[in-house]
Order: sequence, then structure tokens, then C-alpha cells
Amino acid sequence: QVQLQESGPGLVKPSQTLSLTCTVSGGSITTNYYYWSWIRQPPGEGLEWIGYITYNGGTAYSPSLKSRTSISRDASKNQFTLQLSSVTPEDTAVYYCARSPQSNTYIPKDWGQGTQVTVSS
Repeated sequence: QVQLQESGPGLVKPSQTLSLTCTVSGGSITTNYYYWSWIRQPPGEGLEWIGYITYNGGTAYSPSLKSRTSISRDASKNQFTLQLSSVTPEDTAVYYCARSPQSNTYIPKDWGQGTQVTVSS
């Protein structure tokens, strides 16, 4: 069974870049045909999809975050990474990494436990 684990700093200053890593075990991030997503949930709000990287390295981002977002991967470490630049307090949220099949890209079946990121000076 695949397991996902987010890691990264819990506190980021405004205007800096938020960087999170998802380490995957029990399955390869290059396995056909899975998509690997970053999703967040601000306090008191619903889930917001940020973007994904595919099994073959393709990427897609939320239009509202695209200008500030980059998702990359290190297949040798079985990890994928989120970078969100120029953060503001509105980027405070619980951040999740997740896996979904290509047939249901936006309905992940496997989730990490989530990590709280607070943007504050």
C-alpha cells in the first residue's frame, strides 16, 4: 500500500518561498498512470487543489496559483516537491500531498497526513 509523507518548515515569512517535500513509499512515482498532487486547506475553508506532477513528469497548476507555483520530482528518491513563492498570510493552510489515478485526476485515493504551514513574520 502506498504511503505519502509531507515534510518541510511549519513557519514561513511573508514574501519568502514555501517549500514542501512529499516522500512516497510502497509505490513508485513513475508508475503508470498516477498523478501526484498538492492540495491545501486554509483554516475554516474547503480543500483547494494546487497542482500535480504526472507519472512521466508532466505538470499542471491551478490558474489562481500558477504564477507562484512549481512542482518537481526526484525519481531517484521517490519524492516530489512543491514550491510556492511570494507567500502571504493567505497561504496559511494545511498542505497535503496525494495520489490519484489518471482516470480520476481530481479525486485522490491516497493522502498524506498533512502538514500545517503558517505564513507570519
